[in-house]
Amino acid sequence: MLSILATDAATGAVGMGSMIISLVILFVFMYFFMIRPQQKEAKQKNAMLAALAVGDTVLTTSGFYGTVIDIADDTIIVEFGSNKNCRIPMQKAAVAQVEKPEDAAE
Repeated sequence: MLSILATDAATGAVGMGSMIISLVILFVFMYFFMIRPQQKEAKQKNAMLAALAVGDTVLTTSGFYGTVIDIADDTIIVEFGSNKNCRIPMQKAAVAQVEKPEDAAE
């Protein structure tokens, strides 16, 4: 009777150890395939917004192309179209893509 209890306890300990190892593997998998790419993308976006300058052509998250006219802390004024009268203030976070004027010339 005592040997059966000892065997069950040893089996339970091995089962608990394998469960912990599988959870660690799951968290490592989640880090490399979910969390790390999001952090990398956020770094790239912050670098893009930090390099934003007056005269850059931007694509907003709503799909409009415009030219940056003025930059404040976290607000920019974007001019849309060839009308030159359509100037809209918006948050920097609304910029999805930036094209520098020297890139457009090439």
